[in-house]
Amino acid sequence: MKRFIPFMSSDPVVAVVRLSGMIAAGPRGLNDEGISGAIEKAFSRGKPKAVALVLNSPGGSPAQSALIAARIRRLADEKKIPVFAFVEDVAASGGYWLATAADEIFVDSNSIVGSIGVISAGFGFHELIERYGVERRVHTAGNSKSFMDPFRPEKPEDIARLKDLQEKIHANFITQVTERRGAKLPEGRDLFTGEIWVGGSAIEVGLVDAVGHLKPVMQDRFGKKVKFTIYGPRKSLLSRFGAQVIGQVEERALWARYGL
Repeated sequence: MKRFIPFMSSDPVVAVVRLSGMIAAGPRGLNDEGISGAIEKAFSRGKPKAVALVLNSPGGSPAQSALIAARIRRLADEKKIPVFAFVEDVAASGGYWLATAADEIFVDSNSIVGSIGVISAGFGFHELIERYGVERRVHTAGNSKSFMDPFRPEKPEDIARLKDLQEKIHANFITQVTERRGAKLPEGRDLFTGEIWVGGSAIEVGLVDAVGHLKPVMQDRFGKKVKFTIYGPRKSLLSRFGAQVIGQVEERALWARYGL
């Protein structure tokens, strides 16, 4: 009720946005469309002293990672509101891209961060279908329309094209990290090989700022009476009723890369 009583100051408020899970377009993943409403509300409702991002993501889509991070930075600059990131289990690959949207990044001693690289994985089924007498029929207009077809043998030109695409995305990732972390990164050390770091070791290489958890860090910055307002992504009907199963194997594979 304090905010409705004249001459009485309100307790400081920190808006908390949870960014959790595989980053992917569509209803199954964390993406800009699904989280945009929560981010917009976090920056605009109740005059928050700060926005805190609670991160737990093994990565995923580079485009969705960039879109979410860009939205956070745009609002932070417009509203002049500081942003803090708090990593739980992991903020790797696209998850770390999201973390770089913050002005400061905090981790648990056991948090995994990094994996600044680009990966593409798939399967080749051409020998399997040949063994069972299955004929693959593909007709295209355009030489590259059957690019990386899993039912055909890999072509050297397809691999070269994929590598080129990966290098361009990797360069964008490196630019994001260097622009956001700046002088905090050590000179002469290549942090962009896909390597990962745990807790304090990530501090040593400048990828994060300190070990710290949401409540005590925010209380230290804004006082013991700081309040937290939680914002989350919009859930689809399929997600709410537990009927969404597409992509679960892919997501489990992403988490498993970090032993989770």
